[in-house]
Amino acid sequence: MELSKMTALEIGSKIKSKELGVVEVTKAALENIEKTDKAYNAFVTICADKALAQAEKVQKGIDDGTLTSPLAGVPMAVKDNMCTEGILTTCASKILTGFKPTYSSTAVRKLEEAGAVILGKLNMDEFAMGSTTETSVHGATINPWGENRAPGGSSGGSAAAVAADEAYYTLGSDTGGSIRQPAAFCGVTGLKPTYGAVSRYGLIAYASSLDQIGPIGKNVEDIAEVLSVISGHDPKDSTSVKQDSLKITLTNNIKGKKIGLPKDYFGEGLNPEVKASVLAAAKKLEELGAIVEEFEMPELQYAIPAYYIIACAEASSNLSRFDGVKYGYAAPEFNDLTDLYYKSRSEGFGIEVKRRIMIGAFVLSSGYYDAYYKKALQVKAIIKQSFDRAFEKYDCILSPTAPTTALKIGENLSDPLKMYLGDIYTVSVNLAGLPSMVVPCGFDSQGLPIGLQLTGKAFSENEIMNVGYAFQKSTDYHTKKPVLKAGKEA
Repeated sequence: MELSKMTALEIGSKIKSKELGVVEVTKAALENIEKTDKAYNAFVTICADKALAQAEKVQKGIDDGTLTSPLAGVPMAVKDNMCTEGILTTCASKILTGFKPTYSSTAVRKLEEAGAVILGKLNMDEFAMGSTTETSVHGATINPWGENRAPGGSSGGSAAAVAADEAYYTLGSDTGGSIRQPAAFCGVTGLKPTYGAVSRYGLIAYASSLDQIGPIGKNVEDIAEVLSVISGHDPKDSTSVKQDSLKITLTNNIKGKKIGLPKDYFGEGLNPEVKASVLAAAKKLEELGAIVEEFEMPELQYAIPAYYIIACAEASSNLSRFDGVKYGYAAPEFNDLTDLYYKSRSEGFGIEVKRRIMIGAFVLSSGYYDAYYKKALQVKAIIKQSFDRAFEKYDCILSPTAPTTALKIGENLSDPLKMYLGDIYTVSVNLAGLPSMVVPCGFDSQGLPIGLQLTGKAFSENEIMNVGYAFQKSTDYHTKKPVLKAGKEA
C-alpha cells in the first residue's frame, strides 16, 4: 500500500517498529502535497523545512524512548485559524496578512509534544464564516470527490487534505458544523467534541461560546487517538472543563444501545438520496444490535435563527480587535486613527465577514438587544433542555449532516440565506455544547459522499465513537477514495 493511503495509526505503528523513518514519511507527505495540492488548494502554507527539522527531532525522541504516543512521527496539518508559533496564521483573511504568532494554540502544542509533525496550515472560509471554503482570500478549496464541487466549510481545507491523502489527520474548528459538514462532503471522519473538552486557547475566535477544536481523520480509530492527546483541562482557557483528557475505548459492541431518530430532521428539504443513505445506516445499526426509534424535537426549527444571532453578535465583538494597528494588514494611506480603523477594516475584511459583523452589531444595539440577542439566548437554553430530555431516553441521536451532498462551486455564495440554511442539522449541537461525529455512510448517484451524524450528551464521546466504530467495522464507505488529479497550475 502507498504510504499516503495508510491511516495515521498504521503509519505510527510502522514508525514505532522502525519499518519507516519519520523523515522518510515526512518527505513522502511533502512530495505528495507538491504533486496534488495545486488541484485542490487545501494548503495555504507549507512548512517543508520546519517539518523536516521537526521530523529529525521526533525521530530522536522515538529512538530514545521519550516519545511513545501512537501518533509520534505522523505528519498532520492545522486549520489556519489556530496559532502556530513562527508559522503564518491568516484565518484566510487579508486583515491578518503577514501575521506570525509568538505562541502555539494548546491543541497544537499538545500534538507537537506527542511527536506530531506539522506539514502546514490549511485553507478555510475567512474567519470560519461560511459553509463552502469559498470566502478565503487564498481562493476556494476544491473537493477531491468532484472537479467543480466545494468541500464544505469552514474547515474545507482540513477535510479535503485528508480526503486527498495529503495529511494523515488534521485539526479543524466547529462553530456550527464546520468540522462535520466538510467531513460529510469529503467522505472522511470528523468529530466536534463537547464544548470545554478541548482548549480553545490559541484558536482565533469567531463565536467564543460556540467554537470548538476537533480532529478530522480517515477513520474513528485515528480521531479517537487524536482526541486523547488534545483534550483535557487547560488553565489558559477559562471555558476549559477541569477534567483529564478523554480516553476512548473502542469495543465494537453496540447491542442494546438506544439510538433516536429526530423526525424533524427527515422532512422537507432533505435530499432523497441523503435520506435513504442515512436511514439505511440506521438499519445497519439495528442489525448490529442497537435499538433505533423515531422521536420528535420540534424546538430544532428555531436553531438556525438563534445560532446566527448569537454567532454574529459574538463575531462583531471578537473581530473588533483587528484594527490595522497591532498586527496584520494596515491601510497604506489614512488621515487619522479613526480613518486607519475604517480603511483597514474595510479593505481587510471580506464581504461575508462584514455581513456578519453588521448583523452582530445590529442585534446587540440598544434598541434590539432584548428583541434579538436576549431572545436567542433563551432559545439556546430551550434547545439544550430539548436535548437533555432526549438523552434521558437515548444513548445517541442519529441524523443527516447536511440536506445535500457537496454543492457546486459558486452555488451558494451568492445566496447567503441558502448557505445559512445548509447548517440546519448541525448548529443545534453547538448551541447545546454537545459532542457530535460524522462518519461516511454512502454515496449519491453522482458518486459524492454522504455523511451520518451521531450526537451524544456532554462528554459522551466514547459512546458516539463506539457507535461510529461499529458502523465502520461493518461497512467500507470510509475506505473509499476519490480518483485524485495530478496537480495542475492554478
